Amino acid sequence: MENKARNYHKIAAAICLAALLCVVMTAAVRAANAAPGSEEDPVVTKSYVDKQIAGAGGVFVPVEVAAGRQLIGGAGAEIILRSGEAAIISNESNGVSDLTGGADLMTGAPVQPNHLLLVPRDDGRGLAAHSDLWVMVRGSYTIQ
Repeated sequence: MENKARNYHKIAAAICLAALLCVVMTAAVRAANAAPGSEEDPVVTKSYVDKQIAGAGGVFVPVEVAAGRQLIGGAGAEIILRSGEAAIISNESNGVSDLTGGADLMTGAPVQPNHLLLVPRDDGRGLAAHSDLWVMVRGSYTIQ
C-alpha cells in the first residue's frame, strides 16, 4: 500500500511539474513575440523613447526673423528668444504666456531673452521683431 501512495505522489508531482513547465514556456514564447514597448513587453529602448518624443513635435528648431517681420505661433507653439529685440503680439483680451516669468504678456510687452513663451491658441499671437531675431520654436508658426 505504501508503494502505491508513493507512486501516486510521484505521478502528481510529475503532472504539476509538466503543467508549470507549460505555463513558463507559454509566457516565454509570448514575451519573445511581443512588440517592444507594447503592453506585453513594456521595457523600451532609448531609440523608442526618442521616436515617441519626436512624434510629439519634440524638438525646438532655430528660426531667423528679420527686423520688422512677425512670427505668429500656432496653437501650443513654444518660443524662446535667443537674440535680438522683440515685442509681444496678442489679442485684445488674452496674451502670450511667459512660462519662465509666470506672466501673461499683452501686445507691446518686451520679450525677455531665454524665457519660454507659450501661444495658447491659433489666433494671431506671437512676436514682432524690432531687430533681427534668432528664436527657437517648437510647434507650428508662420513668418509675416
